[in-house]
Amino acid sequence: MDDDRIEKIRQRAYEIWQREGEPHGDHERHWHQAEMEIDREAALPLTADDALPETRNVDSSDPLTVEALAARTGISSGEAQELLDRLGNDRAAIEQAARAIQARKRP
Repeated sequence: MDDDRIEKIRQRAYEIWQREGEPHGDHERHWHQAEMEIDREAALPLTADDALPETRNVDSSDPLTVEALAARTGISSGEAQELLDRLGNDRAAIEQAARAIQARKRP
C-alpha cells in the first residue's frame, strides 16, 4: 500500500472515531470505512459544481452537506466543517476555499 494512502486512511479513521464519540472496539470498522471513503474520493473528479448542492446557500449544520463537500473535494470532514463554519452559506467562497485546500495537498 502507498504510504500517503495509508496515512490518509489513518487520519480519516481517526476522524470517524472522534465523530462517533471515541467508542472502544470499532477500530476495524473505522479503518474499513475510512479506506472506502478515501478510495471513493480518489476515483472522483474534483469539480466545484459537484462539491455542494445546487442551491446558492449551504446548510453548514447538515452532516450530509459536510460529508458531500469532503468527498467531492478530497478534503477531510474536519476541514469541510471548518470551511462551512467559517464561511457561512456562501457557496462560491466555500468552493473556492475547498479547491485551495486540495491544491495545497497535491505534491
